[in-house]
Amino acid sequence: MTDTAPLILVDGSSYLYRAFHALPPLTTSKGQPTGAIKGVLNMLSSLRRQYPASPFAVVFDAKGPTFRDALFENYKSHRPPMPDELSSQIEPLHACVRALGLPLLCVEGVEADDVIGTLACQSAANGCPVIISTGDKDMAQLVDGHITLVNTMSGTVLDEAGVREKFGVGPDCIIDFLALMGDKSDNIPGVPGIGEKTAVGLIGGLGGGLDVIYENLEKVAGLDIRGAKKLAEKLTEHREAAYLSHQLATIKTDVELELRVDALHPGEPNREALIELYRELEFRNWLEDLQRESRAGAQPGSVKADEPAEKVERHYEIIFEQDDLERWLDKLEIARLFAFDTETTSLNAQEAELVGVSFAVNPHEAAYIPLCHDYMGAPQQLDRDAVLAQLKPLLEDETKLKVAQHAKYDMNVLAHYGIEMRGVAFDTMLESYVLDSTATRHDMDSLALKYLGENTIRFEDVAGKGAKQLTFDQVAVEQAGPYSAEDADVTLRLHQTLVQKLRAHPSLMSVLKDIEMPLMPVLARIERFGALVDAQLLGVQSRELGEKMLDLEHQAYDIAGQQFNLGSPKQLCAILYDQQGLPVLSKTAKGQPSTAESVLAELAEQGYPLPQVIMQYRSMSKLKSTYTDRLPEQINARTGRIHTSYHQAVTATGRLSSSDPNLQNIPIRTAEGRRIRQAFIAPAGYRLVAADYSQIELRIMAHLAQDPGLLDAFRHDLDVHRATAAEVFGVSLKEVSNDQRRSAKAINFGLIYGMSAFGLAKQIGVDRKEAQAYIDRYFVRYPGVLSYMERTRDQAHEQGYVETLFGRRLYLPDINSKNQAMRKAAERTAINAPMQGTAADIIKRAMIEVDRWLVESQMDARVIMQVHDELVLEVREDLVDSVREGLCQRMSAAAELDVPLAVEVGAGMNWDEAH
Repeated sequence: MTDTAPLILVDGSSYLYRAFHALPPLTTSKGQPTGAIKGVLNMLSSLRRQYPASPFAVVFDAKGPTFRDALFENYKSHRPPMPDELSSQIEPLHACVRALGLPLLCVEGVEADDVIGTLACQSAANGCPVIISTGDKDMAQLVDGHITLVNTMSGTVLDEAGVREKFGVGPDCIIDFLALMGDKSDNIPGVPGIGEKTAVGLIGGLGGGLDVIYENLEKVAGLDIRGAKKLAEKLTEHREAAYLSHQLATIKTDVELELRVDALHPGEPNREALIELYRELEFRNWLEDLQRESRAGAQPGSVKADEPAEKVERHYEIIFEQDDLERWLDKLEIARLFAFDTETTSLNAQEAELVGVSFAVNPHEAAYIPLCHDYMGAPQQLDRDAVLAQLKPLLEDETKLKVAQHAKYDMNVLAHYGIEMRGVAFDTMLESYVLDSTATRHDMDSLALKYLGENTIRFEDVAGKGAKQLTFDQVAVEQAGPYSAEDADVTLRLHQTLVQKLRAHPSLMSVLKDIEMPLMPVLARIERFGALVDAQLLGVQSRELGEKMLDLEHQAYDIAGQQFNLGSPKQLCAILYDQQGLPVLSKTAKGQPSTAESVLAELAEQGYPLPQVIMQYRSMSKLKSTYTDRLPEQINARTGRIHTSYHQAVTATGRLSSSDPNLQNIPIRTAEGRRIRQAFIAPAGYRLVAADYSQIELRIMAHLAQDPGLLDAFRHDLDVHRATAAEVFGVSLKEVSNDQRRSAKAINFGLIYGMSAFGLAKQIGVDRKEAQAYIDRYFVRYPGVLSYMERTRDQAHEQGYVETLFGRRLYLPDINSKNQAMRKAAERTAINAPMQGTAADIIKRAMIEVDRWLVESQMDARVIMQVHDELVLEVREDLVDSVREGLCQRMSAAAELDVPLAVEVGAGMNWDEAH
């Protein structure tokens, strides 16, 4: 082997199939599959890093028949057609490879193997080393002193010794080996009855390939091979098939190629084409890498990032002088709208200290005002209190319109400095979310990349990463200035782009202006006020949970007959399946029996005691670690309360989520979960009031479906589950049993979430046939529901989205997917999303109205939590009755449905009492 850089030949077709079957399916927001593309491109990237100086070619099979099809009409005939999910990835992959500057070959009439074999042998004949990257065993016949195989996916390397070790024969006999045993994947017949061991025994025993074997058939019977006596007969009978198989398995090494080996040198990547492809395929990280390189300056041989089509000069200032501040204040005063951003020491708005502020009035024109950068050698900065005093009138002026990215955070930070920010007309995070909740993440970096085609300076670029990451007050002003000014500039330009898109869809603009934007300051107030919790009570609960967990551990040890770590999936797997022999209901991606929650729940339902104990243990462990241990730690030292963060731009349907702590997931169906709610308390002289919509999604279903039976049940305030049971089971309301009502409830809610007969059968404990009969009877009794489901499904396929009653769009990227499972899941979402999304819109509208009423009336009452369809208020005890009445009135009026919106209101000293 010489020191010459090896020629790298990539079997693109082999890797395309392997990536498709081995990697998780990925699709773009438009439904284009991309998983195989990403897998192959990752492999190519790895090879290029390993062999940066090497000539390189990627070879794919061309369309149409090859010479082997003429030799044998059944060649590969048993293979099913290429799945649409794979075939649709071929052209984009080819385009990416070409855009990367890599030579790509597809030659008609032959296979990729033949092209690779020809190039490899040409190079080897010139004494140049060759590395063939493939997962195809046929290629082993090419290995010699110059040619090596590498399987990039598995990491295996095959030289001559490696081939012999892996297959039992050397590279010179691989064709004979394949001819004897055949190849099911290619439908090469081989000799029936000869497998891998027999083929190796024949070749090794007689010292050669087919010719040697057929010249020495009389010696076959004497070989130490199982069934050797009959082998000669088989070989004689199938001689023609053996030699045909030899022809089919032989890689052609004399293909006429337009491209010579010495021309296989990667060219410069086509930056514009790559950026367009990565945008289309939604390879965000790679697109971001391309554009980050343009900032740092591309290294020799690297892919350069996209540059703006039109060079635009940026005017970013760092304000140190009062005169410059006043000049900018004048600009802000006369601006029709300006972008605003804060820089702070923490992502937690309740703990963050203000470090600086930035503004933008025109695209590419912005300023950063550093206020509290505090490090050795930091420049003199304007006084924070003095600057805020000058900004306060402007920021609190309702008529001075502002735009921000995640403005709620800025509002809460400024509130700690006595500034009640008003006039926030737009929020780019919410604009993007309303435009398409599933198109992208809604942080600034992602939005700039998607809508402006730009990669912003990231926080890590100026503050570092990991344990050594600086807080912003420690970041050098000369780095902080461009970063923060860019934030304001990009926010302004994002707004200009997004608002135009929203204006093209008036219903979406209405969702933004009438729901999301008015809700934002409401949520900000809720977060700032916080909720009072009893840390002492939580401590008692935590100790009790710990004692129960210890008891459950001992129960588990007794059942298992040994001690083990209940939190270890590996140990639990061994106990459940190896020791106790429980049925394997599901396996992990690595092929191990699963110990997932759903599997344990099913085993527990089947009566196995250990899964029942493990389920109880896990439930208590989660409550302890997430709530009873954690909540006291989250009490703010300044306020004595916990302050959750509400997220408006996370869920696809419009529902709010919360974190630190997550209030949405506190269980209420278990006694332990309800006890955690008891720790949320009212201060002396106050009560907690909880107002909850009753069966809101079913009511929305009745409205959307316009089914007379459902409408009648709700209009007459019937127990809708009992009414459904009466219809489905054919009995009077009085005759409905509790079991029948439970089954009807499962049907009502199950249909909303697309439950199948199989799922219903499992839930209510009947066989699938009986469950299907219930569903069929339900649709006969409530035909409007079936019509709604069919109509919505059809609309989703046609439009690619569904809508709530208020015009919020819920896009369904997989609704027309070729993958049946993904398509069916999207259809179920299409049916449920209008109900869940409308429910989300209604509770948001209710929050806005309730907050407006409380603020305007100056009542000593305020909303402190929102959880699912429930609002929780802290109310002075003498105002409970009037607040109860006002809540019912306003929440019931949050939407005009053809059925009443029922609201249940309770009050108590703690959340559990009030609920």
